[in-house]
Amino acid sequence: MEKKELLKNEQVERLLSPHPLSFMKLQALPIFVIAWGMFVWWLVKFSAYHTFFDVNVWYSLILWSLVLLLVGVIASLVAIQWSIFFLYLGVVAGSLGLLFWQHWEKDPALFILVYSIAVSIAGFLIVELYRRSHKYYITNLRIMFKGGVLTKRERTIRYEKITDINSRQGILGQIFGFGTIIPISESGFGLGSDKTLAGGGVEVGGAKARLFGFAGGGKEVQTPIARSYYELHGVYPFKDIQKLVENMVQSHVPTQYQQEQVEFSKQQVDIQKQMRDLMQKQVREKPREKVVRQKAPAEEPEEEEPVEGEALPQEQVDIQKQMQELLKKQRTVKVTHADEPEDEEEEEETKEEGREVA
Repeated sequence: MEKKELLKNEQVERLLSPHPLSFMKLQALPIFVIAWGMFVWWLVKFSAYHTFFDVNVWYSLILWSLVLLLVGVIASLVAIQWSIFFLYLGVVAGSLGLLFWQHWEKDPALFILVYSIAVSIAGFLIVELYRRSHKYYITNLRIMFKGGVLTKRERTIRYEKITDINSRQGILGQIFGFGTIIPISESGFGLGSDKTLAGGGVEVGGAKARLFGFAGGGKEVQTPIARSYYELHGVYPFKDIQKLVENMVQSHVPTQYQQEQVEFSKQQVDIQKQMRDLMQKQVREKPREKVVRQKAPAEEPEEEEPVEGEALPQEQVDIQKQMQELLKKQRTVKVTHADEPEDEEEEEETKEEGREVA
């Protein structure tokens, strides 16, 4: 992270990336491909059923392809992500194309073994590249999420916007000490929907409701969920990072004393604005007062009408009393919160503002 990307007085506390085992769900895909390819090769060459595959050499390729696609469908349904099925479909289609292109039809079992190993190695490299593209910066002001292999993504969340922190650890995470932390903001950042569906073959009346006699219902709830780019995915050491984030959030949450001081500051600004408006009004009324006095006859001074500006000093006195009462109340609050450290510079500035208004 370059210094020009940092804000004023911002410092990077920790630079994190996901643990190598944190993407085991993705790594399991190439693991299954190589394991299934080796099993099919052993089944065709050395098992007691090798005579069955000698009848037709294409049986091994058909078995390998069908099981791979079936596992792809099951994994897609469980993960609610059909990209897994299409990924396995691409592996099968690539094997057929390469088999006929290189004319390896004589020994499909050996081709399946070599092809499965090659595809698995490529899959591991892609997953590792994807993992390394994740970068998380924990600074003293915010959390920055960066990542992307082809399309770069970046998002930040400030600590004062975080309302909740969700943490989770899987079995591997508990063993090796890594886990995922999802900061949830008041705008809903870090939240997703988890939907359950129940259905049955019941005929429903109505032109818009008829769909092959199928009817169903669903329930959707909000749950902490986010893409790996927008969460602290698989960070290590989990407990230390969790404590660091919670301390950062806690340090940016305003206490009751700080909230009262902010309210006092707003009232001081309002009083100063009233005083400024009053002074501007007095400046405008002074030339008018001179003109009125010049036009009044000298022999009848007792009939001179009172100038509107003569009532203004009383308003100034009222504003000064408001400021004095506010300063007195502020000092009372500071005495009440004597256990908390006081900011001497802030107190001195407050007194200085009071003297200027007076």
